[in-house]
Amino acid sequence: MMDTSCAPDAGLPARRGSDEPAWELPRQPRTAADTGLPPRLVTELVVKALQAGGGKTPLPALAARLKLSISVLREVLGQLVAEQQAEVAWCGGSDIDVQYQLTALGQRAAAEYLAQSRYVGPAPVTLEAYRQVVAWQSLRQPHAPRVAAAALAAALAEDGLEPAMRDLIGAALHSHRSLLLYGPSGSGKTRLAHKLAGLHSGLVAVPYALLAGRAIIQLYDPHLHPAPSDQQLRALEERRSCDARWAVCRRPLVHVGAELTRAALDLRHDPAGGVYHAPPHLQANNGVLVVDDIGRQRIPPAELLNRWIGPLDQGVDQLSLDGGQTETLPFDATLVFATSADPHAMFDAALMRRIGYKIPVGPLSEASYRALLRRQCRLQGIECDEDAVEHLLARLHRAGGRPLLASYPQELLGRIADFASFAGTTARFTRASVDQAWHSMFAACGALSQTQRACTLPED
Repeated sequence: MMDTSCAPDAGLPARRGSDEPAWELPRQPRTAADTGLPPRLVTELVVKALQAGGGKTPLPALAARLKLSISVLREVLGQLVAEQQAEVAWCGGSDIDVQYQLTALGQRAAAEYLAQSRYVGPAPVTLEAYRQVVAWQSLRQPHAPRVAAAALAAALAEDGLEPAMRDLIGAALHSHRSLLLYGPSGSGKTRLAHKLAGLHSGLVAVPYALLAGRAIIQLYDPHLHPAPSDQQLRALEERRSCDARWAVCRRPLVHVGAELTRAALDLRHDPAGGVYHAPPHLQANNGVLVVDDIGRQRIPPAELLNRWIGPLDQGVDQLSLDGGQTETLPFDATLVFATSADPHAMFDAALMRRIGYKIPVGPLSEASYRALLRRQCRLQGIECDEDAVEHLLARLHRAGGRPLLASYPQELLGRIADFASFAGTTARFTRASVDQAWHSMFAACGALSQTQRACTLPED
């Protein structure tokens, strides 16, 4: 089968058939010049990698570490051998079964290179190549996969949302504009945000590292850029000759909360590693950035929203390097904000207008709450007693003034299972088990002062 998975040259790829993924990778560089990197940088990386090998380094191991093709490495190593900085330490039976080592001259060069930067990892891609790939993979592109109404309804079937709410969410997803979910703690905002992120299908290419000016930015994170599924991996088996400096993964979901600081909004220099670490919104490119607990960060809420909404509208962000230099990098992510506070008390009218969609996530209707509870019982394999359901609604929720929040059923059933496991019995949804679980969630509130009695579950 002819390989069509890689983009020709460095330009944007042509649109393929609808039965194939809508992402592309650049072709594997055949020469050092094809990498687009300064020749000295490629040489430095090869020398430092040979030094890190601790002696004789096999050619395939060098290729795996630097993500460079054998042909590129042969070119650079040939030059190093000619300059007496490296030598062939061993040859096997095939043309790639070769081991290299540094000479004394090469050892001195490696020490100088490491003194300047200790980075010894995958060769970076150029900023221009990154801009092109991010633009091609954008969910705003006409060829990007769209979330169908049926898929949205299936994904949210267990959340008990009203049809009008699903339509609002669907319109927000299609617009790819910023989205604000607001409502009481425990209403399921965070869970909903993660579900929406999961609806964005397809694969994207993320560079292990990026060259901006003279700085190397580490971008790929296996925790934020998940590997393709087994089915997707099988579809990739025929793909060859692509640039190994790019990792193929599912669209990223980056989640930040109250821990977010101003320092995390920009590039962070790591002198020990010789790299800059990318901020969360850069790692979220071509995916979703969920900003939870708006109003609890040390950054004023209006400042935080302004920091991202403006650059997102422009599609680029200015990030700072040490020494005051700035670089313009692409910014292409779906922004989902979530808060338990009143957004009108945090943001003025002008800023509220800049937020694409504002969606309240509040208590469920009684019918939706019942349906959600029954589904959760089925999912957890817990027998559901209808009399206990009525007891929960009438005697605990209504009498106690507790709203029907989406997080309660799963939390209650989890505690019922905990108590049953401890007792060595089968978990059942009965009046007694519900009372026991409910008491463990809220009994401590009774001892608090009147101003503290709005005790709820932890944030979504």
